[in-house]
This record gives sequence, structure tokens and C-alpha cells, in this order.
Amino acid sequence: MDSQIHTVYTQDRELSWLRFNQRVLEEAMDESVPLIERLKFAAIFSDNLDEFFMIRVGSLHDMSLLKQTHIDNKTGKTPSEQLADIFQALIPLYEQRDRVLRELETRCRACNICRLGFDELDERAKKQVLYWFESEARAILSPQIVDLHNPFPHLPNKGLNIILSLKRDGKTLLGILPVPDSLPPFLRLAEGGIHYILTQDVLLALADQVFDQYTVEEKAIVCVTRNADIAPEDEAYDVEMDFRQHMRKIVKKRTRLAPVRLEVQGQLAEKTVQDLCRRLSLAPEQVFNTEFPIHLNYLFSLGDLLPKESVAALCDPPYTPRFSPALAKPERILPQLERQDILLFYPYESMEPFLRLLTESAADPGVLSIKITIYRLAARSRLAEALCAAAENGKQVVVLMELRARFDEQNNIQWAERLEEAGCTILYGFEGIKVHSKVCLITRREHGKIRYYTQVGTGNYNEKTARQYTDLCLITANQAIGADAALLFQNMATGNLNGSYRRLLVSPFALRNRVCACIDREIEKGEDGYIFLKLNSLTDRTMIDKLAQASQAGVEVVMNIRGICCLLPGIQGLTDHIRVFSIVGRYLEHSRIYCFGRDGDAQLYISSADFMTRNTERRVEVACPVLDGRARARVFHIIRQLQKDNVKARELGPDGTWRRKKDAGPPFHCQQAFQLEEYRIERPQKPLGNTLPGWIFSRFFGIFRRRRE
Repeated sequence: MDSQIHTVYTQDRELSWLRFNQRVLEEAMDESVPLIERLKFAAIFSDNLDEFFMIRVGSLHDMSLLKQTHIDNKTGKTPSEQLADIFQALIPLYEQRDRVLRELETRCRACNICRLGFDELDERAKKQVLYWFESEARAILSPQIVDLHNPFPHLPNKGLNIILSLKRDGKTLLGILPVPDSLPPFLRLAEGGIHYILTQDVLLALADQVFDQYTVEEKAIVCVTRNADIAPEDEAYDVEMDFRQHMRKIVKKRTRLAPVRLEVQGQLAEKTVQDLCRRLSLAPEQVFNTEFPIHLNYLFSLGDLLPKESVAALCDPPYTPRFSPALAKPERILPQLERQDILLFYPYESMEPFLRLLTESAADPGVLSIKITIYRLAARSRLAEALCAAAENGKQVVVLMELRARFDEQNNIQWAERLEEAGCTILYGFEGIKVHSKVCLITRREHGKIRYYTQVGTGNYNEKTARQYTDLCLITANQAIGADAALLFQNMATGNLNGSYRRLLVSPFALRNRVCACIDREIEKGEDGYIFLKLNSLTDRTMIDKLAQASQAGVEVVMNIRGICCLLPGIQGLTDHIRVFSIVGRYLEHSRIYCFGRDGDAQLYISSADFMTRNTERRVEVACPVLDGRARARVFHIIRQLQKDNVKARELGPDGTWRRKKDAGPPFHCQQAFQLEEYRIERPQKPLGNTLPGWIFSRFFGIFRRRRE
């Protein structure tokens, strides 16, 4: 296809991501969402934006400095042009953020949840704040003056600092008062309701006392965001150095990389802002002003302060993931796995069956080894403890620990050390290639023969996020899949990334080609072809063009993409058979599903891989076929329910904007429906009637069903 045609049905990935994050902010505007949850969505929006600057803007900034010009293959723009578009698109987003927070704080005050400014404090509250300032805060403050003898200091990434314009003896100086991380984010006031004042606002109000030898002419809170896009393989690496030590150095270096954004809360004179830009090597368009607090993480803890009677009105109703209704709770997992594959659907079902399988395997005399790839773990992890127990019980435990999981490096380093101490064999992956797959292989000797039990997931082995993200976990006794998994671990242990597998699709060498072959199979069917994809992001140029080719052949293509989608659907003659929708709700949509064909003819996979170039070319990813009849029926049901959503779903238009679905009919919210389904499945079936035959039939059917399951 001609390169000019390419840009007709593709869009900039960064602007697409910003539109996704805008949908997160729209959840904070949704009247149907409880107030405290709306506050959390505003905080998530800000956290997302922080990471976007640290990674994506940081990466583009680095590329803009290279001598060789990089041209984006979806827009034809240079990194500098992309950055200009990003900075322009962010101006209305910051304004929208302030409007949303203004409205939410007004609503909070009506519920007696008040963030107070220092000037709003009554005498009792002011006395409490002043006492806290003098007794706890003042001693750990580190005020600084910038002059000929004291150079401008390093401002750490995402640290809050109070900037002051000071005057003494006719000279104007710059003052800096860092807000210490060791102080709590807010001080709760001894009044009725939930009244509090942010620590930063206390220090801002009392900064005049800290710099009491000067006249304070202006002051505001600022925050510098720094580039955090470090590639460990690009850094000098001593071969004698332990890789964990190398990663510690990389994590430490992240705090000192080049600034990419300056946020200002409050009013600073243009001259002061220009001075800060000069010192930080920032352009004016990299400065963003906000009326409300820059850091909003304190909002996540407000719900914990609510009285019980307020929780029901202001928070989402609590939901406890259910033990899979397809399993008999008292029975060991392994015998049930022999009868049928197990498909767990987080967060509606708990991770408990998989954790129990590992715990049982750790003590099972027949289990020879447990091998697993780990990308992210919870700070407290039952899974990791089960692996330690298995190693201590003499099992061979091999853990491929990805230390380069961004922002989780330190946690993974600590777990790697703990696992190694317990006797696990720790592998660290490959230079330039991250291991992002979620595969666990249990090898057992049964009646003198080797048997494999394989788990493949779409999400991390993290008990915390398994309660917040929608993910699928397939556990199977299929020996062909197990043999592929065994070969995968052997290949990774020997550095062979170009292995050949019968059932599994594995990147970086085969997944994209085999997915394209599946798409070609549907293209051959023409208008009878069908493709459904559930992804977090779609940016891979080859995949985009192949899907456009399918559309041009008349194949129906439906995609549920949560975040970035660089393909524009609905363009006449090019992508008019493609429909893209997105769901942003209480739970983060994280599972990946590939479906090629309809019903029994369909090739159905779950996967750890999005269709992004990093996943297809620079990561070890795995897609696993769903072969068991019950598991397939469950995945097809999930696909249907996702497509029915007309409450949280938005559809992508050919202009790159998202709009509410126009579906008529009763409101349908798939995440709520999934919750209710699990709730109903766990409870006994109602009798057919009050008659004795009806009761007997129900009892018999229930017993028969449990025996089969």
C-alpha cells in the first residue's frame, strides 16, 4: 500500500492515548459513579498523565535530540512535531481537570468532606495546625536560597517544592522549600465531619515564617516531571556486576534525568517562570498551570475516613471475588484439572484456585518442578511464598524474573533475592528483550510417566491487581500445550528465542506472523470472515495494515480496545468493516482475547500480548489456544457481553474521537453484569416449583451437575 494511504486510516499513538485518559477523566464527571469513586478517577487521570510524561514524552524528547530524524510511520511526523501536538492537546485537558475537581470539591463539601485552605481555618483548627508545624514539621524542613554561593539545586522527579520570590536589601532572590516525603500528605482537623488540610498548603502558608529574614513577594507550588524512559541495555554494564546491582543503579539514575514538564499550582510572575524554565532547560509550552493540587494520591485514602453509614452512599458497593463456581471447593485442584480445563475470570473470580494449585504442588511428592515467568508481583505475595515453599521442599523451582518491569524494578529485585535464598533458580531474561508472558508449568511424575499442568494468563501474578483488573487465567492438563510450555522454558534458559511451537503463539519471532496467518484465513472467507480482538492497545503497523486488508475483503472486524488505537475505523473503502469500542469502568479492562472465525470453527486465544510493536518485536509474549469446550463457551459469552455494553462503552469514529454508543434498548453495563452472573452461579438453583416432583428434579440435577464438574 502507498505510504500516503497509510496515514488516512491511522492516527498518532500519543494523541490516541490522551483521548483514552480523557475518558478516565470523564468517569470523574459521571453522575452515576459514587462521589468518592469519582475522586479516584480524577487521581488516576493525574497518575496516568505523570507516567505518560515520564515515558512517552521522555522517549520522544530523546528522539528529538538525535541527529538522524525519526519519522512516525502512522502520522509522518517528526518527534518534535509530535511533542508540539501533545503540548497543545494538554491545555484543554488541564482546564477540564480543574473544572472537574472544582465540581467534586463542591459536592464533597455538601457531604461535610472539606479540604480547607489555611485562610479558612477557625481559631481551633489554626492552633492545631500551628502546633503540628512547630512540633513535627519545621525540624525536618530544608529551605534553600539560590544565589552566587548556592547554585540552583536538583529538583527530584515528581517532588513538590514551594518556590518563592524573596527580597532583601533591594535584591531579589529565589527561595525553595521542598515538601518532605516523610510528612503525611494531609493533616486531619479535629472538627466534625472529614475536614483536612494538605501538608503542602500548610507549608505554603507558613513559608513566610521559614524565610522570615526576607520579604516574600510571591510563592507557589511547583513539580518537575523527569524523563524516566531508561533502557537498561543502553547503559554501561560491567560484566562482573550482578544484574540486580545494575538495575539498582538504573532505578537510582531515573530520578536525575532531564526534565520534561513543569507544573505550577498557584500564581508565579512570568519572569519567575522564565527563570525556572532556563534553569531546567524547559520550553514555555512544557509549563502547565493548575488551580488544584498537583498530586492527588491523597484522594485514595479519603474513603477510609468515612463513617460506615456514608460508605454505601459515597463508594462503590464492596465486591469480593468468588471462588470459581466450576470447582468443588473442598476437593484438591489437580484432580479437577484432569477432568476439565479451569478458566478463571478476574476480578469476578478470585485467584484462589491457582494459588491453591501452587500450594498443593509445593507439598505434592509427585511434583518434580515448577517453572514460571514473573513480570510484576504484589509487595506481599502468596504466590511467591508458595514458590519458596516448593524450593524448600526440594522441588526444582525456576523463576524467570523480569527486573525491568517499569516502576516495579525495586520490588522485583527484592523478590528475586528472597526466592534465590529459598533455593529457587532465578533467570533474568535477555538483552534488549523483556519477558512479559504469564506462563507457569508444573511437571509431575504419575505412574512412571511425566505429566504437564500449564497455566497461561493475560495478567500479572499480582494478588492485588487481580482484584482490580479484568484478566483471564487458563489452567490446563492438555499435554500438547504443556509440551510447548516445557520447550519454551528450555529455550528461554538457553537463550533461544526463535523456538518452534505447535500450540502456543510466541513472540518475538512467531506471534505476529501466526496472527497474520489467522487473519489471512478469515480474508479467504470474504464476507463470511469474522475477527474479534480484545486488546489494551493497537499500534503495530503490520497488524494495522493486515486488519485494514481484512476489512477491504469484507471481513467483519470488531475490536474492544481500552487504550491506544492507531487504526481509524469506518473509513470508506479502507476500514469500513471495522468497529472499535472501548470500556472504561470500575475495573481496568486488561485481558487480551483473539478470536478468528465464528462458533466451533473459531480459532480462540487468550494472550499477554497487545498488538504493539514492543510486544511483537521486543518481548517474549505467549498466546494460548482455548480448546476445552466449557472454557471456550465461557470466553464466547464474555465476548458477547462486552459487545452488549451501552453504558460504559464508547465507539471510535473515523476522526479519532470517542462517542457513546447509540444502541437503543435497556442500559447494559457488562462489568456489573459479570458481577451478578458470578453471584447467581454460586447460589443453588431455585426449585422448579413448590411441588415435590419439582423439588426432587432440582436436587437430582444439582447433584448430577456437581459430579460432572
